[in-house]
Amino acid sequence: MDRLIEDYALVSSARGAGLVHRGGTIEWLCMPRFDSEAIFASLLGTPENGEWALCPADPDAVVSRRYLPDTMVLETAWETASGRAIVLDFLPPPGDSDLHELVRIVRGDKGTVAFRSNLRLRFGYGERIPWMQRREGALYAFAGPDAVRLSSSADLTNVDFSTEGEFEVSAGQSGFATLEWFPSHISPPLPRDPYALLRHTIARGREWSSHCLYDGPYEGIVRRSLLTLKALTYQPTGGIVAAPTTSLPEMPGGVRNWDYRYCWLRDAAWTIHALAISGYVDEASAWHQWLMRATAGAVDGLQIMYGLHGERRLTEVELTHLCGYENSRPVRIGNGAHDQLQLDVYGSVIGGFDAARRDGLPGLDTVWPLQRSIAQRLLGLWREPDSGLWEVRGGTRHFVYSKMMCWFAFDRMIASATDFNLDGDVELWKATRDEIHAEICEKGFDRETNSFVQFYGADRVDASLLHIAQLGFLPTSDPRVQGTIARIERDLLRNGFVWRYPPDGESADGLAGEEGSFLACSFWLCDAWVMSGRRTEAQQMFEQLIACANDLGLLAEEYDPVTHRQLGNFPQAFSHFALVHSAHMLAGSLIYEGGRRSGRRRPNG
Repeated sequence: MDRLIEDYALVSSARGAGLVHRGGTIEWLCMPRFDSEAIFASLLGTPENGEWALCPADPDAVVSRRYLPDTMVLETAWETASGRAIVLDFLPPPGDSDLHELVRIVRGDKGTVAFRSNLRLRFGYGERIPWMQRREGALYAFAGPDAVRLSSSADLTNVDFSTEGEFEVSAGQSGFATLEWFPSHISPPLPRDPYALLRHTIARGREWSSHCLYDGPYEGIVRRSLLTLKALTYQPTGGIVAAPTTSLPEMPGGVRNWDYRYCWLRDAAWTIHALAISGYVDEASAWHQWLMRATAGAVDGLQIMYGLHGERRLTEVELTHLCGYENSRPVRIGNGAHDQLQLDVYGSVIGGFDAARRDGLPGLDTVWPLQRSIAQRLLGLWREPDSGLWEVRGGTRHFVYSKMMCWFAFDRMIASATDFNLDGDVELWKATRDEIHAEICEKGFDRETNSFVQFYGADRVDASLLHIAQLGFLPTSDPRVQGTIARIERDLLRNGFVWRYPPDGESADGLAGEEGSFLACSFWLCDAWVMSGRRTEAQQMFEQLIACANDLGLLAEEYDPVTHRQLGNFPQAFSHFALVHSAHMLAGSLIYEGGRRSGRRRPNG
């Protein structure tokens, strides 16, 4: 069976995560954390790098799948000549112990279906075969600091470093298998009841979903996107990962393969915005606290990304024992971009705090000293070249979007101080804001094409410039804004999708190879069209984009409109928060007036 990225489903406990192929095989599993060393890594290698196959013995079985409504519980239905059965896969919220579970429940629906299970446990990203032991009616596996316990209602046998089993399930019957991770130095507590865990996981998901405020024509895909963003939030700390995977390529066979299992400040700020405008303020509050802890004592060295607990060292290394997804090498863990200077992050963080304060989130008074420290640092940084929003590795430049976000940072500091009676050097911030604005209009604007450009002196545009009006840098009606939109349509809109920057010719990113269209960029064009009064075109673009989602409503980082397949790490927070934002724009529940978000309201409220 083909292994397309869109053929996978996410299961998540808001701590660890896995990917399940539509053929019934779990090919990626990281427990107890999103960034833990994978227990199953065949996604980036071969079955010998670890996986868990569970499917009917009949090779002609017909499969369909869905998430149980308003949950992250995956339901895969199998239809054979002899009957129909359902497999439920999920990672339940952990209890009070160090036990973290993956649960698989098989239910007979009609007739009888024969199943096969083949489990290959490989620790350390598929490199280490564990020591196995049977005791207390379960199978234990140990490898260094990691251990797992496999409990199953079916008989299992060890064969050639794998664990195999065959069983039948008839209508009205059910069986289960639970894989539990625990630290190898402890004795694990007794297993929890898998059926009780299922009920609890369903109830938790539906209770959370019930708070959604979105009330528009795209409710199904919006609620699924919000659940996906929730599933990418590391519950113990509030940190938000960009994706639960590493090294899924931006083009099969290429080298643009990165580890996204970390917390980008920019991505997290936008995710929090999408959650907050949809009614989820607890996650926003948790992230603000995470940010305070992560940056404490080191504002002068504000990083673009951190680990789940605020770790700063995310050293990038290559795993040479893995062949990569579709032979896309290298497979990387860690991320070397963590020490880049990306000035737009400062604006994202300050803007996020300003929006949270306007949305009435509690505890924002304690954040103001941090905001002032960030602004103070930016006073001496904004003139520097940086690596930009896209984390280029071809040298620093004066990226126009980065400068605009510096302008936005001071604009929001001024607004927060003025509107909420907060102390600060408002006059200095105003002078700096105006200086940045003048410089961008002088050095970042091409008069011949009536368009802002990617970086000072460039003869090319960048999709990030679609944010000009939303930031309030210039109003939508300004000819320079409309000229920039028109040039982006001309230069970056290809086959109906928007590229980040020109995919051919001079490259500023310093990387070889090609990539697909970055899905968030097309959502940004949708937003720009809404603000320009081009609602019909915006709606058509939005519907084209959500049609790119897989059958479960999940989106990767990129899409190739030629081969019609998803590319990059999956699922991607960037794509999903952009989808939520555009849906609110189209529904009228998110309005920008004069370039400023005027607040959120229910469309019919």
